[in-house]
Amino acid sequence: MGKPEPLVAPPSRCHGTAVLPAKLTLLLIAIVFFLSTSFLPFSFPTISLALNDPWQGLAAHCKDAQPIHATEFLERQRQLAHALYALNGSAYVAEPGASALFFGNISGEVLAQVTVLTPSFEEDRAKLLSVPGVDVTYVMWQEDDDPYAVGVDALPTSSRGPIYVDGMTRHFIVDGFQKAAPGLSVLPAPPALTSLRERKSPSEIALLKCANEVTLLAIRAVQAQMHIGMRESQVIQMIDEALAVAGLTERWALVLFGENAALPHGAGTDRVLDTSDLILIDTGGVLFGYHSDVTRTFRLEESEIPEDHSRMWWDVHAAQATALRIARAGIVTAEVDQAARTELNKRGFGPYFTHRLGHGIGLEDHEAPYLRGGSSVVIQIGHAFSNEPGIYIRGKVGIRLEDCFYINGGGAAVYLTGGVGGQARDPLHP
Repeated sequence: MGKPEPLVAPPSRCHGTAVLPAKLTLLLIAIVFFLSTSFLPFSFPTISLALNDPWQGLAAHCKDAQPIHATEFLERQRQLAHALYALNGSAYVAEPGASALFFGNISGEVLAQVTVLTPSFEEDRAKLLSVPGVDVTYVMWQEDDDPYAVGVDALPTSSRGPIYVDGMTRHFIVDGFQKAAPGLSVLPAPPALTSLRERKSPSEIALLKCANEVTLLAIRAVQAQMHIGMRESQVIQMIDEALAVAGLTERWALVLFGENAALPHGAGTDRVLDTSDLILIDTGGVLFGYHSDVTRTFRLEESEIPEDHSRMWWDVHAAQATALRIARAGIVTAEVDQAARTELNKRGFGPYFTHRLGHGIGLEDHEAPYLRGGSSVVIQIGHAFSNEPGIYIRGKVGIRLEDCFYINGGGAAVYLTGGVGGQARDPLHP
C-alpha cells in the first residue's frame, strides 16, 4: 500500500478539578503522521567489545540513564492545561516531533483524558503508540471524512477560545483547522505555552548531561586513535562507532581538517591530515530523545601547529569562557552573544565570528531560545544552550569550541559536560 496513512492524534481533554471550573474541557491535539520507533521504548545497540577496545568505558557511562517517566508526561499535560485555561484557549495542536513527544510521548489535578483521532483502518496501529494519560480513548475518521472537522468536533461545544498551534506546524494543517472552525481563531502558540518545553526539568537535564558528557568522551577517545595521514572520512567513521558504543542514536558528525574548518558547516573534502592542521570535530547524538552537541578543535601530539593558529585557539577559548561567565537567569540572551563577540573584537577577530553564539538544546538539536544579537528573550532557570564561538578565516583556518550549558536552580550557568571536565583544557587536551 506504500507509506502508512497519517495518524491524527488529539491527545488531552482536560476536565476540571477544585482548581478550575468543573465543566472546563480543553484539548491537546497532536497530529501524528507515522508510527516511528522513536516513540517506542528505547534500547541501546548491542556491540561486543574486545579486551583492548579503544572505546572502553563509553558503553558504561550512560548505562544507568532512564527515559522520562510517565508521571512527568502527565505533569506536563497538567501544566499545559493550566496554561491554556489562563489563555482561554480551546486546544493546542502539534505535529509529530519534539512538542508532540514532550507533551504526549508520541513523534494531566486538571486530569488529561487523552483522545487519539485516527483513520479507521489505522486504529490498531494507533493503539501501539505509547501515550500516557487517564482513560485513553480512540476516535476514528473514515477516508471520506474531513479529519480536521472530526478533530474540532472533539472539542466541547462551549469551547470558543483560540486553537493554538506549535511553531513547527505546517500551514496546510493550520488552514485545515481554520476552515473546520471558522468561528475560532487559530494562532501561533504564545510564550506561556512554548516556555513549558524550553525550561528543562531535572530529569531532562540528567539526560542532556549524560548525552553531552559521553559525546565529549567519544571525541577524546577518537583523538587518541588518530594519526597524521588519516582522512576526514576515516575520523567520521570512528566517531560514529564510538557514539554507537556509547549508546547514542541518530548520530552525526562533522570532521574538518585545516582550512576546511573555515566553513563553519563545511562538508569537507576528505583531505589527508597534515602536521600543520588543526582538527575540528562537531558531533552529537540522542539519548532517550535528548540531544548532545559538542565541538572540539584540537591537535595531535605529533602536530606542528602554526603559532598564530594556536593563539587563535586561545582567543576562542576566552570568548567561550566569557560567555559562560555572563550567562545567568535574568540576563537577556543577546547580552551573552555580545559578551563573546566583544571578547573576540578586542582580540582583533570580531569580523571572523560569523554566526550566533548558540542555540537551545533538548528534544531538538537546535531549538528555541537562541543566544543571538537582537534577541529580547530573558534567560530562565531550566534553559539549556550551546556556547560555541568561533574564528573562521577563509582558506586558512577555522576554530570552534562548543559546550552546552544549562541554568541551574540558583540561576547560574553550568556546563552539561562539566562532569567530565567541561571546557577544553588546551589544544592538545579537548
